[in-house]
Amino acid sequence: MFDLLFERAPDGRLYGEWLLSGLFWTLALAGLGWAIAFVVGVAVGVARTRAGGAAAVAARLYVELFRNIPLLVQLFLWYFVLPELLPAAAGTWLKQMPPPWGAFLPALLCLGFYTAARVAEQVRAGIEALPRGQGEAAAALGLSRATVFRRILLPQALRMIVPTLTSEVMNIYKNTSVALTIGVIELTAQARQISETTFQTFAAFGWATVIYLALALVAYQAMELVDRRLQIPGLQPARPAKLRARSLFARARSWFARARFVGAGERS
Repeated sequence: MFDLLFERAPDGRLYGEWLLSGLFWTLALAGLGWAIAFVVGVAVGVARTRAGGAAAVAARLYVELFRNIPLLVQLFLWYFVLPELLPAAAGTWLKQMPPPWGAFLPALLCLGFYTAARVAEQVRAGIEALPRGQGEAAAALGLSRATVFRRILLPQALRMIVPTLTSEVMNIYKNTSVALTIGVIELTAQARQISETTFQTFAAFGWATVIYLALALVAYQAMELVDRRLQIPGLQPARPAKLRARSLFARARSWFARARFVGAGERS
């Protein structure tokens, strides 16, 4: 398996370099896609908290549309259908973009807007979890609605939802693999090319699996660090390990108490 990385490919490069090239495009898609998802998701999530109006309706339609259509179908719509819906000049420009940008741009937009719908729901949940009195008190002080969200509600909500956003950060790395269906040579596509060239399927996809796992662990650790740095004092959740330890200790103490009571009853 290790030898595969140092074998020469038909183009003269090492197969390890092929995987590094795929990793670069995976990171580019995931990083830029997350930037789009976060900005759009926060804006849509704030709009989702409005009681009514065109913004709330548009935000809900956006979330329902992008969240309920399979990602692969959305990718094909961005790549094959969007150029036909645009004005002739824009559509022609998009279809004639040189590789890999002609496939990279639709994949980037697809990943960004799809993930934004998921982020929006988490932002909405974070805002609605805050006490209503905070917004009402700020409004009583004469702050505008935009200032209330920007200065009071949104900073707290974003700090609260960091653990749930961790899943979305990890997912966007994995979702980049669908881009191979429209010609983006990212990590999974490179692994498939290596498999078809060398017939070492296990080694090729084994290394891709290791790289994806490493990306997920790095993303998890980075988000955990962000969570620790931004955690709101007094709202730290109890750690599961401690909760399990206390639960087991409480059960053991209860069992021993019952056993002692039964034993005392038998002796009497």
